[in-house]
Amino acid sequence: MVIREIPAHTAAVIRYSGTWSQSWYEEKKTLLEDFIAAEKLVPTGEPVFARYDPPFQLWFLRRNEVIIPVSKND
Repeated sequence: MVIREIPAHTAAVIRYSGTWSQSWYEEKKTLLEDFIAAEKLVPTGEPVFARYDPPFQLWFLRRNEVIIPVSKND
């Protein structure tokens, strides 16, 4: 495991439960990108996928997120 410090930033996040799959990731990423566009935010980095639970956690209790750094469109 590696712990690293990242600078403070603002991000849009969508949270969902379930197992990881490329199709789930793409679906949630698209929903988040649509939200970002509707809110007139500007993506400032690449999407990041975060998984928080061990593989033995029941699938419906697993917490996943897609995170996209954003800034306001001034």
